[in-house]
Amino acid sequence: MKVVPLHDRIVVARIESEEKTAGGIIIPDTAKEKPQEGRIIAVGPGKRDKDGKLIPLDVKAGDRVLFAKWAGTEFKLDGKEHMIMKEDDILGVIES
Repeated sequence: MKVVPLHDRIVVARIESEEKTAGGIIIPDTAKEKPQEGRIIAVGPGKRDKDGKLIPLDVKAGDRVLFAKWAGTEFKLDGKEHMIMKEDDILGVIES
């Protein structure tokens, strides 16, 4: 199955954080916070300005991004959790 986001929406798969701290302590699932980092799976075509001109998004599929803690809406696709959010919810692109 495939999701094609509309307008300035983006589909993101969360990147799971480490299960151990730097000191070697294992963190149980109940104590973990959801990661605010993910990889973009799909992007919409962009949003339109007041004149109807299409403004493309600044991010693309495959980008690794940081997003706001309470951003987006979670959904399951083929058994995996994903999020759909607006481009405005993205705080930055992680470059390596």
